[in-house]
Amino acid sequence: MKALLMLENGMTFEGTGFGYEHDVVCEVVFNSAMCGYTELLTDPSYAGQGVVMTYPLVGNYGICYDDAESTKPWLGAFIVRSVSGIASNFRCDVDLDTYLKQNKVPGLCGVDTRALTRVLRESGTMRGMIAYGDKVDLDSMKKQIEAFVLESHVPAVSDREGKLYGDGPIKVALADYGVKHNIIRCLVKRGCTVKCFPYDATLEDYLAFAPDGVMLSNGPGDPQACAKSIAELKRIYAHGIPTFGICLGHQLMALSQGCDTYKLKYGHRGINHPVKDLSTNRVYISSQNHGFVVNADSVNPAVADVSFISMNDGSVEGLNYKNGKVFTVQFHPEASSGPLDTGFLFDRFIDLMGGSRI
Repeated sequence: MKALLMLENGMTFEGTGFGYEHDVVCEVVFNSAMCGYTELLTDPSYAGQGVVMTYPLVGNYGICYDDAESTKPWLGAFIVRSVSGIASNFRCDVDLDTYLKQNKVPGLCGVDTRALTRVLRESGTMRGMIAYGDKVDLDSMKKQIEAFVLESHVPAVSDREGKLYGDGPIKVALADYGVKHNIIRCLVKRGCTVKCFPYDATLEDYLAFAPDGVMLSNGPGDPQACAKSIAELKRIYAHGIPTFGICLGHQLMALSQGCDTYKLKYGHRGINHPVKDLSTNRVYISSQNHGFVVNADSVNPAVADVSFISMNDGSVEGLNYKNGKVFTVQFHPEASSGPLDTGFLFDRFIDLMGGSRI
């Protein structure tokens, strides 16, 4: 079926529908990864977003359920240049088109994604709408885009079941703001028992588990919309529990300690972003997926030191807090998909909780 993408600036891009052909309004962003679309589709941090893939061919190795980062795809729409008609992979469980149909995710292919990406880089992330059919009402699309309000998806992606993973001697309470499964796997393989807590859990909820440490997960959207989580993290920090935060968890902890955050023009989304460790001057390649960052000028040197910066734009990529019990990073050291350069940060967390017991 014919389909049309309209951006909030009025630009349109024609293409062909695939997946679940249903009109959708979302925030349009781009990702520069050349692989890992299964992990991307199931990353809760993309909830409500229409993701443009800059790499031209997607779907060639199908969908492998074992690579999923959550129980289902969360993104609002998937926009690609070309969809492979063949899924060639001995691990393939289902082809991309069928997977999107099964999970009701709209797809758009045949779009000049390089031109679209340049628009998003030059003008910034925008709201957009995909409409399907031979004839679409441009005026109606424009009105729907204008009426679209970006909402916090954290309550929807956070797990409320209190699931338990692993059976190791180190107990980690995980604040689930939309956690990627590989964060849990990285902790379990290091001898941790991980219990997930919902985004609005209280300090008392965490303490009832008697954790050795707290893990703050990634998640979608504007961190300033998570007021309750920020308030509880302020209490967790004051209590002195060893804490490691990733992505949204990094931003929320910073806000709880008086820092500010702001929205990037077009965000960092890909698996080849260089970050510099300021303590060693060593550069690592990282996986990233975020639209907001901590404002460096708002970091009180009496509270925290900037530990990592982005080599692309100089933005804050990590903080070490002066209480000696908390550190956070903006990038994804669990790197699924992506490079494994910064996996040592999980070992640092283990050391902060008293070291390995296995």
